[in-house]
Amino acid sequence: MQKSSSPHALIDSFGRKVDYIRLSITDRCDFRCVYCMTEQANFLSRDDVLTLEEYARLVKVFVELGVHKVRITGGEPLVRKNALRLFETIGQLPGLHELVITTNGSQLEQQARALKQAGVKRVNISLDSLDARRFRQITRVGHLDKVLRGIAAAKQAGFENIRLNSLLMRGINDDEALDLVAFAIAQDLDIAFIEEMPLGAVHHVRRDSYVSNDQTLGLLRTRYDLIASPVCTGGPARYWQIPNNKTKIGFISPHSHNFCEACNRIRISCQGELHLCLGREHAVDLKPFLRGYPNDDGPLKQAIIDSMQIKPQGHDFDLSRAAPAVVRFMSYTGG
Repeated sequence: MQKSSSPHALIDSFGRKVDYIRLSITDRCDFRCVYCMTEQANFLSRDDVLTLEEYARLVKVFVELGVHKVRITGGEPLVRKNALRLFETIGQLPGLHELVITTNGSQLEQQARALKQAGVKRVNISLDSLDARRFRQITRVGHLDKVLRGIAAAKQAGFENIRLNSLLMRGINDDEALDLVAFAIAQDLDIAFIEEMPLGAVHHVRRDSYVSNDQTLGLLRTRYDLIASPVCTGGPARYWQIPNNKTKIGFISPHSHNFCEACNRIRISCQGELHLCLGREHAVDLKPFLRGYPNDDGPLKQAIIDSMQIKPQGHDFDLSRAAPAVVRFMSYTGG
């Protein structure tokens, strides 16, 4: 069996180089956001998810194959028991340029400083409302003040690159775009607006709640003089800058401005399934290679290299369809 440690081994059939993985380490979350999961979510048993050691091995292998950015996600990654141990392990890997995390912020008050010491470079924090009652409505169980304390803790820990992620829904929180940007500016944070994606069956009709980022950008321009920024953080966000202000305003637009032609990302579920596209079912189960060859990374590497040939050209989301594009919830694949 062919083995490869080439730094350019992960190139798909469309010539795109994959150098960024998003790794979910749990499908569990302490929130129940309305766009992410159902209220009575059924989570995997602990025996069904990979061990922290298996996640660390996966990351090591991907870095050896040329990946230099790893984002740890969930569910909520920081509810995974002993998650910090994983960050400490992979944060020291040579060749890994960026270890980052996406979190709902609920655990940052206690863990931000330790994450910084473990080698995490950047933190993305979900924040969809600045109104405590509305925040509770969107998250079903979350407390805004806890997240705000988490944001403060991340700043105090010395993270220089903190980004808020906001998902606007028509008739629910789309009137908060200006307030959310004003908050980001006041806190010296970046912010990105993310269009809702049709993943999993939720209790609202997405085509009715959908807010395009073009609409949001137009609204923001009524208050701010926005200039397109060349800044790229390695993901799909496209940024705008306010002159003489450090805050960057990003837009992740899977519907209105499809970004698939430059996709450099793959996702790994908490069960070890390698998803080649967030919006498609194409996946390769890596668990048999992890457990069937505990002392030989060769078969695992080859399975990953071979998987590049089934990475689709794009997700082709269509909000006009009643059924979700993909049955699995975002919390399972990883945000």
